[in-house]
Amino acid sequence: MTTLASAPSLPRRLRGWLPAYGVYVAIVVLVLFNIAFTDNFLEWQNLRIQLVQVTPVVIVALGMALVIGTEGIDLSVGSVMALGAALIPLYLGYGMVPAILLALVGGLVIGLVNGGLVAFVGLQPIVATLAMLVAGRGIALVLSSGRYKDIRNQDFLAIGTGAFLGVPYTVWIAAVLALVVGFVVRRTVFGRRLLAIGDNRPAAELAGVPVRRVLVTVYVIAAVLAAVAGVVQVSRIGSADASRIGLLIELSAITAVVVGGTPLTGGKIRVLGTVAGAFLMQLLTATMIANNLKDSTAQMVQAVIILVAVYAARERRTR
Repeated sequence: MTTLASAPSLPRRLRGWLPAYGVYVAIVVLVLFNIAFTDNFLEWQNLRIQLVQVTPVVIVALGMALVIGTEGIDLSVGSVMALGAALIPLYLGYGMVPAILLALVGGLVIGLVNGGLVAFVGLQPIVATLAMLVAGRGIALVLSSGRYKDIRNQDFLAIGTGAFLGVPYTVWIAAVLALVVGFVVRRTVFGRRLLAIGDNRPAAELAGVPVRRVLVTVYVIAAVLAAVAGVVQVSRIGSADASRIGLLIELSAITAVVVGGTPLTGGKIRVLGTVAGAFLMQLLTATMIANNLKDSTAQMVQAVIILVAVYAARERRTR
């Protein structure tokens, strides 16, 4: 029998409830608000725009969630997007597939460097990836000669403008990647090892988990997904601008992961929550714009949401 003294307090119950369900409740509230006060909100064209705009953030956030699950962070994802964007026009003359593959290889190389610095050199993730944030965009600017480049390959542009069953290809890409990442986290040995490292790295090492190999793989996956986001973005806007593509997307991705209920302390990943977190931030921004509120107001609201999410997701843990 549960006594009054032993019953969990309301703040404690809210802390347990918010990470799991808070993001979905917030989305429902925003949707209901927009239905009531935003003209044409439920029109497919408007919803399509919101989905297309959030796609790059979702793709990057999926990789970020894996990194955060190991108690790491990756600040270089925006620069990886820029690098992928810079490589596309350089090799598009050889065909769409080679250009995309080379963009992904560029991301893979950055991921190997990040993972190597974290797993073998022992640098803190924030330091290692901060260095690549600067270096990656610098390389992208050198490859593009600092110039804005238009894309005219229609097959490549179709990735960003085409649709299947009325749903844009880019949304299908993000959905498939979310399913794959969710499967990896929940159903594979790699996923269990990843979470074990984030939960308690020394214990994982003692249990025989190949910690270094898993960490390198995680950073490679995050970087390759960022390169995919770069390809998607270039195909959507029809141009490659290494100075702007991916700018500050690392902050949007981290926000989506945290708001979605994944704790920064690692050991747990909410893939569906990450997708929902990205959509919540996109919907919030769109709502502010539609109702003529200032950008500063939207930023303050987002800051409050992030603080609440971080507070709710924090866990009392001992190492």
